[in-house]
Amino acid sequence: MRHIPNLICLIRLALIWPVAGALHAQRYALALVLFVVAAVSDGLDGFLAKRFNWVSELGKVLDPAADKLLLVVIFVESAWLGLVPWWVTAAAVARDVMIALGALIYRVWFGPLRGRPTVISKINTATQLLYLAGVMFVAASHLPLAGELRAFALIVFLTTALSGFDYLATFSRRAWTSAQPMA
Repeated sequence: MRHIPNLICLIRLALIWPVAGALHAQRYALALVLFVVAAVSDGLDGFLAKRFNWVSELGKVLDPAADKLLLVVIFVESAWLGLVPWWVTAAAVARDVMIALGALIYRVWFGPLRGRPTVISKINTATQLLYLAGVMFVAASHLPLAGELRAFALIVFLTTALSGFDYLATFSRRAWTSAQPMA
């Protein structure tokens, strides 16, 4: 039972290609349904891991990797299709690359990185997921919501930038503290 959150993460990873494929084929309703399943699985695996203490070392790596890979692939495919502005995609991808590189550098130079996602990071992930779902919904329904999507894109950009700066400050602070000699 304790491996259920990891299995859910694997399902989320397995859904990335079908979502991207449905987008590419302009089957936006199918892409939306698959994407929503993947997005809901993110909350479900986290809830189960915390509620039943089904936390594992694999899950600590698998969950954020699945989240980042899902978002990066769908942002890039959506931008490629002209559904999402490239500047929003660039911000989202740059943030995730910065976090991954920061975590890797910290791990190599200072040791295991312990911590949990910050509130702004959770807000950012939620806004990115909702934005992408909204983009797919508008593409599937052909509703004239371009102005609303542009406003939402600005919110996504803002939360992405704030989250990126927050992670940069956190990594820097922890690295500085770890590098200081013990008195």
